[in-house]
Amino acid sequence: MSQAWHFLLQKFLLQRKRAVQDTEGRIPSPLGYSAVPIKFSEKQQASHYLYVREHRVREGAQSTWPQKRTLFVLNVPRYCSEESLSRLLSPCGLVQSVELQEKPDLAESPKEPKSKFFHPRPVPGFRVAYVVFQRPSGVAAALILKGPLLVSTESHPVPSGIHEWISDYADAVADPEALRVEVDAFMEAYDKKTAEEETEAKGEEGVPDKEGWVKVTRRGRRPVLPRTEAASLRVLERERRKRARKELLNFYAWQHRETKWNTLVQLRKKFEEDKQRIELLRAQRKFRPY
Repeated sequence: MSQAWHFLLQKFLLQRKRAVQDTEGRIPSPLGYSAVPIKFSEKQQASHYLYVREHRVREGAQSTWPQKRTLFVLNVPRYCSEESLSRLLSPCGLVQSVELQEKPDLAESPKEPKSKFFHPRPVPGFRVAYVVFQRPSGVAAALILKGPLLVSTESHPVPSGIHEWISDYADAVADPEALRVEVDAFMEAYDKKTAEEETEAKGEEGVPDKEGWVKVTRRGRRPVLPRTEAASLRVLERERRKRARKELLNFYAWQHRETKWNTLVQLRKKFEEDKQRIELLRAQRKFRPY
């Protein structure tokens, strides 16, 4: 047993030594990614790592981002904005655009532009980024970029703490003129899209498709005025009267018996109530029959 344990211990130590030798001088990173160390400022001792690789999609698929010019970045901290990423990667080449997202973009179709006022604010945390360079050489240079890179410098300070809160609050206040311009542009695009859909539906009306089916639409129907509360009550009353006329009263023999019995019960009840009322008046000596 002692020899077996000694052999296993030597094997473990040898594997550990090889692993240390393989990683010496290199930064561990996920498979297919390159690690780029960054720091928030010079005062920070520990480095944070961005994992970058060239953005690729499967063959035959379409992508929103241009191929061979897009850098995919993982593990982006919350203090690193789009402007900061563009400045950090600018030594690699001219940056065309930078977009931060909460998770990787899996859609292969073009996306609609996000609204500055109506799009929900992202949850603070680590994000991913798509950095588009004007030339493919920028992606190749970013994959071998050395660091650590500083996010906040004297020439480009990044607010933190209470200054960051004040900046976020100022950005949250909407500009009325910019908001009006965006709403007008959205409504103009919506009206144009609605007009195109109506024109297309009108052109397809009454025209059979390839299989001979004709699409039936709601076009051509007489518009109905909205019903008011008084009109609704009149309709309900008319329906109640119509149902009452359809009911057959005293059609069966048991209905005759029940009607007679209910009438007799009502008469007896009224008779007892009259007797009690007379007794009460007599007790009060205020009985006036005439």
